[in-house]
Amino acid sequence: MKADVGDYFYRLLHPSLTVLLISKSGSKVNVMACSWCMPVSEDPPLVAVAVSKDSLTNQLIRESGEFTISIPPSTMLAQVWKAGTVSGRKVDKIRELGLKLAPPKATSTPSIDGCLASLECKVANEVEAGECTLFIGEVKAAYADRRVFKRGLWDLSRADLLLHLGSRQFTVPHERVQPPKQASRT
Repeated sequence: MKADVGDYFYRLLHPSLTVLLISKSGSKVNVMACSWCMPVSEDPPLVAVAVSKDSLTNQLIRESGEFTISIPPSTMLAQVWKAGTVSGRKVDKIRELGLKLAPPKATSTPSIDGCLASLECKVANEVEAGECTLFIGEVKAAYADRRVFKRGLWDLSRADLLLHLGSRQFTVPHERVQPPKQASRT
């Protein structure tokens, strides 16, 4: 029997990778936790993030036309949680969370030091989507810790990726699974 999930419809698409979304305009740098993030094209390389229209992050991305996505390990869960629950309009979240910024490679928006990987993006398009703006960014630089990202795949025995289930619930994947090999036809 299937139950109506109502307002929790989006959680049917979770767990999803939790990232730190960094925005910068002028000297103001902000960070927020985000799990509404996905690739949307390989050629050109595009990713999309959904950001509340009322947020400081939205404002800074609109002003600068860029953002950086940093992928934190699960050991940063406390910082990720606070980055998603405290407003950057009220506190300097970078300082408050004890985060260190790493210099950008292709944009003016830094990444977060200690993260597993980062993608620096220039906004290619914006789509109004309910209470959010979907920022579609062209990836200008993408880099990862080579100890945890090998031959185009995460090494789940070392990467310790943080996935958001919903509310205060997170999980960490540790195992790869593959479909069974098909029997050869003779």
